Amino acid sequence: MKSKNAKIEDSNRSTPSNLQVLYEDNHLIVVNKRVGDIVQGDKTGDDPLSEVVKQYLKEKYNKPGNVYLGVVHRLDRPTSGIVLFSKTSKALPRLNKMFAQGETKKMYWAVVKNAPPQESGTLIHWLVRNPKQNKSYAHNKEVPNSKKAELDYKIIKKLDNYFLLEIDLKTGRHHQIRAQLAAIGCYIKGDLKYGADRSNKDGGIHLHARSLAIMHPVQKEAIAFLAPPPEDPVWNACLSE
Repeated sequence: MKSKNAKIEDSNRSTPSNLQVLYEDNHLIVVNKRVGDIVQGDKTGDDPLSEVVKQYLKEKYNKPGNVYLGVVHRLDRPTSGIVLFSKTSKALPRLNKMFAQGETKKMYWAVVKNAPPQESGTLIHWLVRNPKQNKSYAHNKEVPNSKKAELDYKIIKKLDNYFLLEIDLKTGRHHQIRAQLAAIGCYIKGDLKYGADRSNKDGGIHLHARSLAIMHPVQKEAIAFLAPPPEDPVWNACLSE
């Protein structure tokens, strides 16, 4: 069954030779995910980003045999931005705990067609996931099988035809930003699944995991990462002065 989003171009995906590595040490590797990369394997059978990173490490360090890599969190396939992997079994459970307990600070950029009702605010919904549709539905009050979803947003730039929102994610639910913004009529550019009127040429959406701040799982020092958005006219306008 084909996704409701436009087909994602194969040429956009990450490979061991074009991988955008933002940070690496003995325990962590942080990459800037391209639109179209799938973080972990699924029923499509496409090579996941985790395997691309393993191959990158294998080639870089001439490693024989299997390379250890732990998947800590995921991003939706049509989104871009920061993905953190663990290179050691020591770091992985500590990172998993941090993410599960909300001890990380995740900030996203979203380009939307319609302005939210206020310049800044907090959105609280209860999301119900439909696995068959691979979609989440936002409700204004708690309903059966729902999970509370919360984010803060603010308009940080007004473009000619769009608005750039900065999203401070408080919870990590399935398709949370996409579903919550759609619930207030702020459809993300290119996101057909959640109400946008047209797709992007690359099959992606204008949602980008812009920054991540964590406590290093081994060194116990605060570290932060920043990912440049993809090269396209709208993202470039977001970055211009």
